[in-house]
Amino acid sequence: MSTHSHINKEGTRKAWVVDVNMGYGHSRAAYALKDLSGGTILSANDYRGIPSEDRKVWRQSREIYEAISRMKPVPIIGPFLFEALDKWQEIPRFYPRRDLSDPNMQVKQLYRLMKKGWGKHLIDSCAKDPVPFVTTFFASAFFADYYDYPGDIYCVTTDADISRSWAPMDPKKSRITYFASNGRVVERLKLYGVRERNIIASGFPMPKELIGGSTSTILKDQLASRLCNLDPQGFFRDHYKRTLHAELGAARCRQTEAGHPLTVTYSVGGAGAQRQLGIQVLESLKRRIARHEVRFNLVAGTRKDVADFYTKAAIDLGLKKELGTWLVIPTFNSRPEYFAGFNQLLATTDILWTKPSELSFFTGLGIAVVMAPPIGSQEEFNRLWLQYVGGGIPQNDPRYTNEWLFDWINSGGMARMAWNGYIEAPTHGTYRIEDVVLGRKCEIRSLPLIV
Repeated sequence: MSTHSHINKEGTRKAWVVDVNMGYGHSRAAYALKDLSGGTILSANDYRGIPSEDRKVWRQSREIYEAISRMKPVPIIGPFLFEALDKWQEIPRFYPRRDLSDPNMQVKQLYRLMKKGWGKHLIDSCAKDPVPFVTTFFASAFFADYYDYPGDIYCVTTDADISRSWAPMDPKKSRITYFASNGRVVERLKLYGVRERNIIASGFPMPKELIGGSTSTILKDQLASRLCNLDPQGFFRDHYKRTLHAELGAARCRQTEAGHPLTVTYSVGGAGAQRQLGIQVLESLKRRIARHEVRFNLVAGTRKDVADFYTKAAIDLGLKKELGTWLVIPTFNSRPEYFAGFNQLLATTDILWTKPSELSFFTGLGIAVVMAPPIGSQEEFNRLWLQYVGGGIPQNDPRYTNEWLFDWINSGGMARMAWNGYIEAPTHGTYRIEDVVLGRKCEIRSLPLIV
């Protein structure tokens, strides 16, 4: 059972924060909101006392998704199976704008299961303390709505565009209020029939320790450090001197040392797909790592098998000496430990290499993103969004990373991406969400429509 899925002591909880521990996206968003619930996240598919029938439904859906994700690289059958799964959760074309409120197959199936009582135990348990119910997954929001949870119901979206599965069977009658990760999701929810008053443009909830609140300098300090590493020739900083000076201040702009070495973090998704890509990047960067020109973090999440796989590869490549310093392959025993550790790594990460998952939003921290190939239609939309804001770029051939990545760095191009992400992508979603849930006046400026 998930170590963070029990109900915490009375008196510290201001809201229930509910995720599902399938993949990392829904849990990462919930982890950023943990202060609302006194540090405890409740996993709808894995909590103390969950009925065995409910657990079985969740387990089957998770196993199917993870198995198909891992099979995607298998010739012929892999792409075929994945396409079938993707069709099931397809995001329809946005234009021309039209009524998309008819429920899809997935929503109908969820409601069939709820008619049999799926999710009722979770809502009955939470209803004993009817504080606001904040969830990062649509099914648990539907549970609260369907079983008439006595408190407010909020659903946090976790991608740059969403399928019809996120909206309930009858959106016009629903009590669910949505926190939209960007402007496109706001507009998409309207097409799905959700009432405008039930949609709040918040942005994706980011880790507080990397933002520090609206008056903190953490974000700007970290961005200034990154710009030192990502613009070694000073091309970008010379070109945008006045703009940088106005935003970051004179002292930061005079900074010439980053305080940490040039750092690339490669992140593997929850299903463990794309682990082989990490090896290709490692092989290409091995000389630069050995010469201490770049620090490389290979992050396998809670997948100890993948971390062991990377460690063995590093030793085979002659990088044993660099392990733990210039080549970091962390292992985490639990999901909360992983999220905390990953956030710590991001504080000194200059370039994040990841498939365009929910981590696409982390360009808002002033981190340049190199995108691995997307897995699934929602990641296709995240990729488009990331390119639209200018915070990331699709990877080049990973076998030649040691060439093209450093060309991009030396030209100032990666610095430009970090800057674009910082300026264009929403950053303070966690604080906006907390203010709304707790009924406080929100002090942070509103978001533009598209991003």
